[in-house]
Amino acid sequence: MFFIEKGCIREWFNNDGKDVTCQFFFEQEAVGSIESFKKNIPGLTTIETIEPSVLWWIHQEDALRVIEEIKDIPRLRDLFIDKIFERTFDYMKYFFSAIKDSPQERYLRLLAERPEVIRRVPQHYIASYMGISSVHLSRIKSKLSKR
Repeated sequence: MFFIEKGCIREWFNNDGKDVTCQFFFEQEAVGSIESFKKNIPGLTTIETIEPSVLWWIHQEDALRVIEEIKDIPRLRDLFIDKIFERTFDYMKYFFSAIKDSPQERYLRLLAERPEVIRRVPQHYIASYMGISSVHLSRIKSKLSKR
């Protein structure tokens, strides 16, 4: 598990030779495969820095010890649980948006809810995250700028 002090991380997976971006993480966020952590198996995704970054990491055994210790501290326990739920909700929103929203709607939501992605992430990664080509993303941005 990693904590981002500075920088940006992209989480992605390989779909028949094509990179598919799942999520972006920035300062003061944690990233790691919950399934890998919990089941002690390799993660399904890859994480990589896309900006110069400063990361802190914690080994599974140490993290489990910390989790055990915070069980008796309600404020910390609740904060930890809330962060896991937030990440789950983010993935649910991403999944349902990919099914029901047009690429333009997904771009507008990303612009409204996570403007740091638009400012800091290269366009080809944003297009991958949205499930479209870079050319299609350029068309959407051009169309919106003419409004």
